[in-house]
Amino acid sequence: MAKSFLRNALNNLVEARQRRADLYATGALLSLDDASLAAMGLTRDELRRRPHQRAII
Repeated sequence: MAKSFLRNALNNLVEARQRRADLYATGALLSLDDASLAAMGLTRDELRRRPHQRAII
């Protein structure tokens, strides 16, 4: 059975919010120092390759 209109709309909304949260989280991680990033197993170059956003508008 095909998804209902409301279910499809909700799934699209959740997906858009998740992408926005990922952008914000990457931007926030970029504001940390290199030692903190290394402790989390991340590098600044790796984070710069991801799409990012500094603040939620």
